[in-house]
Amino acid sequence: MQSNDDNMEYRIEPATRITRLPPYLFGRLNALKLAKRQQGADIIDLGMGNPSDPAPDIVIEKLCEAARDPRNHRYSASKGVKNLRIEIAKKYARKWNVDLDWESEVLACIGSKEGFSHLCLAMLGPGDTAVVPDPAFPIHCYGVVLAGGNVITVPLGNDQKFLDTVAMVCEHLFPKPKLLILNYPHNPTAMTVDEGFFDTVVDLAKRFKFTVIHDFAYGETCFDGYKPPSFLSAKGAKEVGVEFTTMSKPYNMAGFRVGFVAGNRQMIDYLATIKGYYDYGIFQAIQIAGIIAMRHCDDLILAQNEKYRIRRDVVCEGLQRLGWQVEKPRASMFVWARVPQEHLRGKGTIDYAMDLMEHAEVAISPGAAFGENGEGYMRIALVENEQRLRQAIRNISRFVNEKPIRKAKSVR
Repeated sequence: MQSNDDNMEYRIEPATRITRLPPYLFGRLNALKLAKRQQGADIIDLGMGNPSDPAPDIVIEKLCEAARDPRNHRYSASKGVKNLRIEIAKKYARKWNVDLDWESEVLACIGSKEGFSHLCLAMLGPGDTAVVPDPAFPIHCYGVVLAGGNVITVPLGNDQKFLDTVAMVCEHLFPKPKLLILNYPHNPTAMTVDEGFFDTVVDLAKRFKFTVIHDFAYGETCFDGYKPPSFLSAKGAKEVGVEFTTMSKPYNMAGFRVGFVAGNRQMIDYLATIKGYYDYGIFQAIQIAGIIAMRHCDDLILAQNEKYRIRRDVVCEGLQRLGWQVEKPRASMFVWARVPQEHLRGKGTIDYAMDLMEHAEVAISPGAAFGENGEGYMRIALVENEQRLRQAIRNISRFVNEKPIRKAKSVR
């Protein structure tokens, strides 16, 4: 005879850190995108900052050569091989006039997202608080949550008002925040800062005894003569924080998963400790390919930026004709645009993004997925060629004007 316990559903409970995460807002969009493509729809996917252009030929050739060498088939160093870390130190000296000790102030990550998440794990725990601007790239909040910390959001800015808000939070919060997370050029908004901004950030960090993590993933993706400043170029920055960079965007090596953290040696040592337990490092052939990229591919970064600039202009000018409010960004691979209320038709941006995919066959990211202050905006990734971007604008225009989509031949 079966007991009542035998009839009960067996349930495996997750850790509390999992239950603290909200529903993944991109999940609905990804499911619809897959369903539409299975039905034969040619979805123009501008939703993710996933470079569609190839990595440099010289990098691929070196990768193949190194992959055939059995010496590279063994476990690698979790901090990154010596020459790779030396190369990132040289790059910082060359591009941002920052002096780094490759051994103690540079560490290679399996992409900057992995490094950031594990650094949060190394720095934060229950009762600790991080200040994060809103909107934000999701991992900037949820890396803190997964580490057991608390997030305090402040409205995103790049001026004295923003810095005063950070100071006010530090003055009134107890215990005081342990960490400030910054990201310029910004994802999703493409907001930038100028020289001098980080000097004040360093002063605030020393005054209120918090540390800084700066995500500099788009530090080399810039246009119109603008050169984003590195956080580490500010006087005293290495005393209070670190900066993450990546091979993903400048070299079109997103799938290679190579990123770096540089700066404060204590924070890097904490991260190295965590990584020593969690992983054996990046496949060594990929690290060798990364060395070649940084030594020989600076000119290719400029060429790639010109592609993004042209795409940026196509998207901005097209959306402006539709009545969307948008300024041409001077960095990043995104356009951040406010949608007119009459276009939203009373819906939030998540539902609007679903409608665009369903009826315009265009996938873009809803601003609400990046925080409360993102509502009303959409993020468009510049990852398709000019023809496809123009087609996307036409499709959105027809949807806005309630006209059927005319099927266009895919141009890739």
